[in-house]
Amino acid sequence: MAGYSRSLAELQGRQASTLRKAAGRLVPRHPAQLIALGFVLAIAVGTALLMLPASATGSRGASLLEALFTATSAVCVTGLITVDTPVFWTGFGHAVILALIQVGGFGVMSFGALLGVLTARRLGLRSRMLAATETKSTGFGDVRRVLVGVLLITVIVETILTVVLMLRFLLGYGYTPGKALWHGLFHSVSAFNNAGFALYSDNLMGFVSDPWICLPIAGAVIIGSLGFPVLFELRRQYRRPVHWSMHTKIVLAGSAVLLAGGTAFLTAAEWTNPATLGSLPPGDRIMGGFFQSVITRTAGFNSIDIAQMHPVSWMGMDILMFIGGGPAGTAGGLKITTFAVLFFILAAELRGDTAVNIFGKRLSRAVHRQAITVVLLAIALVTGSTMFLMLITDFGQERILFEVVSAFATVGLSTGITAGMPPAGQVVLILLMFIGRLGPVTLGTALALRTRPILYEYPKERPLIG
Repeated sequence: MAGYSRSLAELQGRQASTLRKAAGRLVPRHPAQLIALGFVLAIAVGTALLMLPASATGSRGASLLEALFTATSAVCVTGLITVDTPVFWTGFGHAVILALIQVGGFGVMSFGALLGVLTARRLGLRSRMLAATETKSTGFGDVRRVLVGVLLITVIVETILTVVLMLRFLLGYGYTPGKALWHGLFHSVSAFNNAGFALYSDNLMGFVSDPWICLPIAGAVIIGSLGFPVLFELRRQYRRPVHWSMHTKIVLAGSAVLLAGGTAFLTAAEWTNPATLGSLPPGDRIMGGFFQSVITRTAGFNSIDIAQMHPVSWMGMDILMFIGGGPAGTAGGLKITTFAVLFFILAAELRGDTAVNIFGKRLSRAVHRQAITVVLLAIALVTGSTMFLMLITDFGQERILFEVVSAFATVGLSTGITAGMPPAGQVVLILLMFIGRLGPVTLGTALALRTRPILYEYPKERPLIG
């Protein structure tokens, strides 16, 4: 009997060990995999909440695709919509969207780690790895400080903007105090997180001439698009620019160039267009061009009718959206640093330099490969998606390309064709928003089952180029 009991116990132990090993293979271990899973779970929860009868007006409620598209757009801080946000969703639905924007902008895993800091006041190694990956911290030891710093910046910016917008809605438009506070809070969170959701059917077109609405929102969008590493460094060393890191200098210089260039281009291109800027006074045209330049690179608000803009303006906006803002923030796109690295690589090759130097520092060759990889993956994805949507829809190439870039860069601007896409087309946009928020390299890493270190090298040889 004793021998039988031992054999049974050994058998049960082996079975338990087998189950643990099988579960270990199914549960992702790499931080990038867990971040991707976290975003999937957040989108799933948001979809379920938006499908509740309390979330949508009318008797039928939201369909699975409508809820999934809106939840993905909110978590990925994009702003593309297939239904009219202020009309289709109830107050509860708006609150769900707002919560999804805040969680998605902060970072799903970073938000979870922050809750651990605030409740348990400590983080395990796994939580530190996840938060460090998502916030691009330099080490595990500073993760808690980074998370708390991100929270403080978020609360400060969103609170200030909420108060400014609330006062403007209250005093300038006669809103009730409760409505003014809610509209101020919603658009503040949407602006700082670069989401672009608005509580107006025409987005912010009704405020195109109001500097007390457009300029504070543009300011919050710019702050959010710089990225938290830049904001931290500016807070510590704002008086000593000579000590700023290469990253901070690239983001600040690139942002200034793109903002100025985008403002000049869009204002000039739409100056005489009566359907956009042409009917406004000269000062309002400049402000409208500046606002749209700020928004195009990262957020999805619009103070002019995007569908009525010139095709050349769409092409210029495609470029601005594709570049995006700074890394490790709420901005989308392939990031300023990626394109800056490619620009300096090009300049170094044209000059015949043996190394790429930026602001007095030599650029690591590993960064060369990363930038090239990110851009080529993005171009392939955008091109393939555009071609597929051209096959299944009757929309023009300019509009489809604009929509695809907007989804991939998590910008949220639209020429008005998103709602008219067939279900397969909307699913493509959902996938583009998801991939764009995580980043092609991060998602590729998440999908890799395991790394395979190479213990040997092949002999060198050079093919002919050009």
